[in-house]
Amino acid sequence: MASSSYVLLFALLALASWQAIASDPSPLQDFCVAENSSHVRVNGFVCKDPKDMKAEDFFLAAKLDMPRDTKTNKVGSNVTLINVMRIPGLNTLGISLARIDYAPLGENPPHTHPRATEILTVLEGTLYVGFVTSNPDNKFLSKVLNKGDVFVFPEGLIHFQFNPNPYKPAVAIAALSSQNPGAITIANAVFGSKPAISDDVLAKAFQVEKKTVDWLQAQFWADNQN
Repeated sequence: MASSSYVLLFALLALASWQAIASDPSPLQDFCVAENSSHVRVNGFVCKDPKDMKAEDFFLAAKLDMPRDTKTNKVGSNVTLINVMRIPGLNTLGISLARIDYAPLGENPPHTHPRATEILTVLEGTLYVGFVTSNPDNKFLSKVLNKGDVFVFPEGLIHFQFNPNPYKPAVAIAALSSQNPGAITIANAVFGSKPAISDDVLAKAFQVEKKTVDWLQAQFWADNQN
C-alpha cells in the first residue's frame, strides 16, 4: 500500500513539473540580455556578460504610435511584433507585444501562437474576434470589441481578428506571454508550405476535390507579420 502511495505522489509531482514548464521558464536572475553573436545554441539565447549590459539592451525606438501600411498584403493587416529578437533584454522574461493595424475590412487571419497566451486591447475602431477550442468540441467563442475593450486568446488555440467597418481602420495592441511567441497562420501553413503538402492529403482532409486544393496552393499566401 505504501509503495502505491509513493507511485501516486511521484506521478502528481511529475504532472506539476510538466505544467510548470509548459510556457517560458521563470528567470533565475534579474535579467539575461541575449548575446546574439554567440555560437552556442540553447533553448532561448545565451546571456551577455552583465558588465557589458547597457540601457539600450532594454530599449527600442519602435514608433508604435505610428500607423503601419496595411496595403502590402491581401488580408489588409500589419502585425508589428516586438520580441526578443528586437529587444535583447526580453530574453528569459516571458513577454512580448505587438501593434496590429487593420485596414477597413482588414483581417488578422486565423492563426495560433504555439508558445503564448495573447491579451488584446483595441485602441481605435471595432474588431470582431474569436477563437476555437481544441478537439473534440471545437467550440467557437467570439465577441465584437470596441475601443478600450480587452479579449484573451488562450495559448495554442486558433484565433483571428477582423475589422467589420468598411470605411475606418482599426488598431490594437497585444501582449503575449513569451519572449518569442511564434505564429502559425493556418492558410499559409496548410496551402503555402514549401514544399507543398500532397493534394491527395489535403483533398481528403478538407473533403474537397484535388483541383480545389491545387487552386488554393497556387495562391500567393502573403505574411502580415513584421
